[in-house]
Amino acid sequence: MPVKSNSFLIFLVEDDVWFADILEYHLSLNPDYVIEKFTTAKDCLDNLHRRPDVVCLDYELPDMNGGDLLKKLQKTNPALPIILISGQNDVKIAIDFLKEDMVKDYLVKDHDTKDRLWKSILNIREHEELKEQVENLKEQLVQKYDFEDAIKGNSAAIKSVFKLMNKACDNNITVSVTGETGTGKELVAKCIHYNSPRKKKSLVAVNMSAIPKDLVESELFGHEKGAFTGAVAKRIGKFEEAHKGTLFLDEIADMDPTMQAKLLRVLQEREVTPVGSNKTKEIDVRLIVATHKDLAEEVRNGNFREDLYFRLLGLPVKMPPLRERKEDILILAKFFIDSFCKENKKKVKSLSEEAKQKLLTHAYPGNVRELKSLIELAIVLSDEQEIQASDITFNSTGSIRDFMSEDVTLKEFTNRIIQHYLEKYDNDVALVAEKLDIGKSTLYKMIKRGEV
Repeated sequence: MPVKSNSFLIFLVEDDVWFADILEYHLSLNPDYVIEKFTTAKDCLDNLHRRPDVVCLDYELPDMNGGDLLKKLQKTNPALPIILISGQNDVKIAIDFLKEDMVKDYLVKDHDTKDRLWKSILNIREHEELKEQVENLKEQLVQKYDFEDAIKGNSAAIKSVFKLMNKACDNNITVSVTGETGTGKELVAKCIHYNSPRKKKSLVAVNMSAIPKDLVESELFGHEKGAFTGAVAKRIGKFEEAHKGTLFLDEIADMDPTMQAKLLRVLQEREVTPVGSNKTKEIDVRLIVATHKDLAEEVRNGNFREDLYFRLLGLPVKMPPLRERKEDILILAKFFIDSFCKENKKKVKSLSEEAKQKLLTHAYPGNVRELKSLIELAIVLSDEQEIQASDITFNSTGSIRDFMSEDVTLKEFTNRIIQHYLEKYDNDVALVAEKLDIGKSTLYKMIKRGEV
């Protein structure tokens, strides 16, 4: 008999025909339920190809022990929900099955069985629907984190990043993402995870700089109840939480040296030991790390273990700063305008030519994150349908010391100085040329070539 697509198929395996008829009648009050009765274990097994949504199983069957049938059902479909129904004398056996998570519920045969069975099946159905919703959301996440949809840009620099990310998706190699603050390192981690074979498992993100030094071990590896003052309950660590999935450790350079040694051991042994426990737990985790610091420099300065550095290096992905992918600025700006207007139910705005030029002359010390913030502010400040240059406000927090701390060429320093003056004097080329004592034609040529 074919089952409707919205139906919930229930197998009722019960050799007491009278009792089975009572349960069938009560369950049939729900029009979505389709009930199939079987008096033997063999009949049930022969019909598993019909893919029941739940099996209600009597422990005492004429041709097979209920426990044996339960094991066969689990072997065929480990995710199949099973409700065990039997007499008082089987309670101890049923409790063991519940502890091992082999059955979803156990019901003793009495005059209330039909009502409790109704509630149990209702709970199972709601749980299965919730699981389906979660799977759908995960699938949407996979679509959301398609590289070119998630990370906007068409520059050669960002295309090089895409190539490396594609390589990372096909295997479990550790990925180390570097780049200045605001370049999108966590977005890279999300894209890699949701385009990898681990995409249906958890992506667990931890910011190492945000965790107090004395709590890092507990946060990563978990702890037992009473392991230390304040450990009022057992806690699962981030490694165990990310089992079969991906663990993203952001700002890895800020990890304490003692924890660096413990992390190295975990990566070598593929197992963790919770604080306060002497039992190890095997883990299967794909690791992605990120930092805005130069890890090699941290190693040279004695702040980071060399052996851990080589263990974490894996596939290096460097996110370029926005000033090195200027052709992406207007692409990103349009994306942020469209997104903000949609989220706030505003009519989509556009950028005037003067506003575009102003955006293109900025150095963006805060990178993509800074661009997003100033675009959203410009939309709010704008009184017209077209965003004007006057609506765009730069609030750079960089100091001369920050500016001079990077190892860049003299040409790059020169370009940044000119960018700074163009922003300071609202793109007045003549005034900037006068202040810097350079020719206006030279300055116009640099702007035209996209150097400033």
